[in-house]
Amino acid sequence: MDKQQATKDIYSVTGEEKLGTINLLSQEQVDKMIHQTSDAQSDWADVEVYKRAEILHAWADNLLKKQDEIAAMVSEEVGKGYSSAKKEVARTADLIRYTAEEGVRLHGEMLKGDSFKGGSANKMAMVEQDPLGVVLAISPFNYPVNLAASKIAPALIAGNAVIFKPATQGALSGQLMIEALLETDLPENVVQCVTGKGSEIGDYIVTHPEIDMITFTGSTEIGQNISQQAKMIPVVLELGGKDPAIVLEDADLELAAKNIVAGAFSYSGQRCTAIKRVLVADSVADELKEKIQKEMEGLSVGQPSEDAAVTPLINTAAADKVEGLIQDALDKGADLVVGNKRENNLIYPTLLDNVTTDMDVAWVEPFGPVLPIIRIKDEEEFVSLSNESQYGLQASIFTEDVKKAIRIGAKLDVGSVQYNAKTERGPDHFPFIGAKNSGLGSQGIRRSIESMTRDKVFILNL
Repeated sequence: MDKQQATKDIYSVTGEEKLGTINLLSQEQVDKMIHQTSDAQSDWADVEVYKRAEILHAWADNLLKKQDEIAAMVSEEVGKGYSSAKKEVARTADLIRYTAEEGVRLHGEMLKGDSFKGGSANKMAMVEQDPLGVVLAISPFNYPVNLAASKIAPALIAGNAVIFKPATQGALSGQLMIEALLETDLPENVVQCVTGKGSEIGDYIVTHPEIDMITFTGSTEIGQNISQQAKMIPVVLELGGKDPAIVLEDADLELAAKNIVAGAFSYSGQRCTAIKRVLVADSVADELKEKIQKEMEGLSVGQPSEDAAVTPLINTAAADKVEGLIQDALDKGADLVVGNKRENNLIYPTLLDNVTTDMDVAWVEPFGPVLPIIRIKDEEEFVSLSNESQYGLQASIFTEDVKKAIRIGAKLDVGSVQYNAKTERGPDHFPFIGAKNSGLGSQGIRRSIESMTRDKVFILNL
């Protein structure tokens, strides 16, 4: 008699409703699935690219057919407003279609030997891009559909097979996304979804000898652990951030305030690219603070079912962390402008002024709706304070002087600089990069595909 399958019930982010159950797989079960996927990969790599693209297009079609169902699950499971969840599904379908079209245009290249001094006109190199094999795709809770598909679709179009490990809170949404894929003509076992306790199967999957590449989005701590364990296989990591909004004295403060509030508080700030600190010229700090406060008055606060912008955080530990950062700042002399109210895991959007560098909120990524204002004396301090952070994902610069924005942006140790706009991921075909502890490798549809291939060179001696 088979041992009974261990399971885990998944509840809504409010804890009020059971949404479903996931399997807690054992190492033996995971090992069997990885073997199956590895066996299926070589045949999948032999499928013509245009046919792989057709399957991706069919996947996108299925996601849109299931858009309402998937969006409802995303909203309930991870606490995202329904309209935002629905947009996530539509955006994911667009991403998959673009990936399919981009993938059919990867043609390799031809090199002639006589273009190098000392080379030979009789030599010619054909360079093709081969799949890596089995890609382990590990996705986070906050975008359980989009950030999963942004790993899976590039892997598939390049000829890889995929082991997909969703976050536990977000796994039901991820499984619905995978169901839409499995309802296409995708061959059996090319993609398999693995769920279970990280303590039981996490390290086992990462170090499994049949995993050929890892793409991960999540915390810096876990990403660093994956990087250390991966050893000789390629790794792409999308980790934490402490993105600053740098507001210079000549900035359009209305524009800055609108972007800062949207960037800081959408989905309760549970985004790696959320604006997590405001570095503002002291001469305009009071005016900017007032405009941010006024803009915050328009934020809807409530439950996902109410389609609110600010909803309960993913769990109690996340809410405790944010509350602790706020209290630490207040204890050390920060001024509370608005907020600092909690109802269970719902933290009301909080604005803190006169935050100083001895306060944890100046450096720690909150992953929640708290925004510190740090007043800055000069351009040198803007750059130094931004770069002191362990993170380097993105930064926003608000100024009417393009030359000044480019000069300051060039000095920032980040992957992307936004000019007069909030920090954000996308459009999805743009390169997406993290410096320092914010990540490793480059994403964005074409770069993601390329990261999941290796060059193979055929040298013809004519």
